Amino acid sequence: MVDLIIEGGTLVDGTGEPKRLGDLAITDGVIVAVGDLATLEAKERVDATGLLVTPGWVDIHTHYDGQVTWDSELAPSSWHGVTTVVMGNCGVGFAPVAPDKHDWLIGLMEGVEDIPGTALAEGITWEWESFPEYLDALDRRQWTMDVGTQISHGAVRAYVMGDAGARNEPASSEDIAEMYRLVKEAIAAGALGFSTSRTLAHLAIDGEPVPGTFAAEDELFGIGNALGELNAGVFELAPMGVAGEDVVSAPKEMAWMRKLSAAIHRPVSFALLQVDAAPGLWKDMMDASLEAVAEGADLWPQVAGRPTGLLTGHHATYCLFDNIPAYGALKQQGLTPEELYAALATDEVRESIVSFTPPADAAETFERAYRTTFVLGDPPDYEPGPERSLAGIAAANGSTALDVAYDAMMEGDGWGLLYLPILNYSDGDLEPTLAMLQHPRAALGLADGGAHVGTICDSSMPTFMLTHWVRDRTRGDRLGLEWIVKKQTHDTARLYGFHDRGTLEVGMMADVNLIDFDRLAVKVPLVVSDLPAGGKRLVQQAEGYVATIKRGVVTFQEGVGTGALPGRLVRGAQHPKDLVTT
Repeated sequence: MVDLIIEGGTLVDGTGEPKRLGDLAITDGVIVAVGDLATLEAKERVDATGLLVTPGWVDIHTHYDGQVTWDSELAPSSWHGVTTVVMGNCGVGFAPVAPDKHDWLIGLMEGVEDIPGTALAEGITWEWESFPEYLDALDRRQWTMDVGTQISHGAVRAYVMGDAGARNEPASSEDIAEMYRLVKEAIAAGALGFSTSRTLAHLAIDGEPVPGTFAAEDELFGIGNALGELNAGVFELAPMGVAGEDVVSAPKEMAWMRKLSAAIHRPVSFALLQVDAAPGLWKDMMDASLEAVAEGADLWPQVAGRPTGLLTGHHATYCLFDNIPAYGALKQQGLTPEELYAALATDEVRESIVSFTPPADAAETFERAYRTTFVLGDPPDYEPGPERSLAGIAAANGSTALDVAYDAMMEGDGWGLLYLPILNYSDGDLEPTLAMLQHPRAALGLADGGAHVGTICDSSMPTFMLTHWVRDRTRGDRLGLEWIVKKQTHDTARLYGFHDRGTLEVGMMADVNLIDFDRLAVKVPLVVSDLPAGGKRLVQQAEGYVATIKRGVVTFQEGVGTGALPGRLVRGAQHPKDLVTT
């Protein structure tokens, strides 16, 4: 007798094979049989007739490093069928840390990833100094999903070099040797890899670039050797040029990345997005990655499935009206959301804002904002055409862009949001993103769950991949269901050495989503104040996940948590369970 049989569902098993009707049997959190299991006895049976049955999503790019210490649910990612996350990306994390550097690491995370420092300061209980101690602290916790982490360059450099490391001063040979030792210790203890950041857009709260931004090759290779010697871990980074600055450095970045990967025989995964400053650069970088493979490197450009877009509103970090003097004066009054809405509802305040005329030297900046900022809509539209821009709507109805923006942000008692794509949308559509996704070296990531909480809410990307790319897209080609499922289960799992999940096969961990595909939807983002110390963040729910199952245990039903916490810390590479089957 098995513990659970999910019967009659449409299996999309993560291997890329065609979907098929079938049953799934689970015992002790592991898949023990797949097929027609009508005669097999079970303690419990779940009818999945009419539902898709998929593996749980494996999200390899999150920033829950602080949140995992106080939050067992790990929303919003958990609301979108994610059952395994990888954090510690982009060179920022919380270990190792000297006892007097807690606040400094919080400031680094706050600046780079837009997570309120007050929330981190109140939420984190520091129980560690070394990275192995950090893993031990996480090992004592439980979540709705499994959590794995990488060791970050920023923390390591500051720990070894102190203020000199934080200021990006060159590392000595002795410094490099100590960083190598710490990273090797972390990988041996179960870190999934090492991460660094070289993008000039990543700044600590004090305005300083992330430690490691300008690290020389001897430092990068010295640290990378730790992964090579242990034959374990991914070298992950946000390279120069990823956010559009200093794009001329991109070829140099590619040169050392391919050389490093070939030297240490480990995967190097780097963030890659389309940037307005060089809208064709992504293709050059992806083609170079393919060439590097032929030379013995293992490069994986990490791409996003939709534009990285700022959400602008009265209660988000950024508002389109911020540079309008009358609006600034209103916000300085420290009004409650209800008081702000009441003020904005008056004709006097409205006129003071929508009548704004920018100075001549800023006129083009404002006009461009009106052309590239869109009404998000309900359901949210992440591939909007020019007709949905503030300028497009204004031209169609004979009003002004500021009037359109005002009305949109007044929706929902003043909680309405606008959408400003800043990456992956230089062409005004997702055709470049489609090409990136289909590239043979592309790894799907960059959802940034847990980060940029006041400006971006992309942790819904796993759901969006099915709704937009498989079912709803009207502005171009769509993608196959089986292909999309494999992309964010099997493929992401294998990149990080998770060979025990990502497919619905015998011996695999029973991480499963039951999805009503017709109802599947990404809901409108909301601003809530549920972080420690009352910190605000953007969250986004989903509809259509009938159930999410982790290790054979139901964690969510129709988007509501069951209270079950079967998720654990993942240490290093994982392998499927050997089963004796008949």
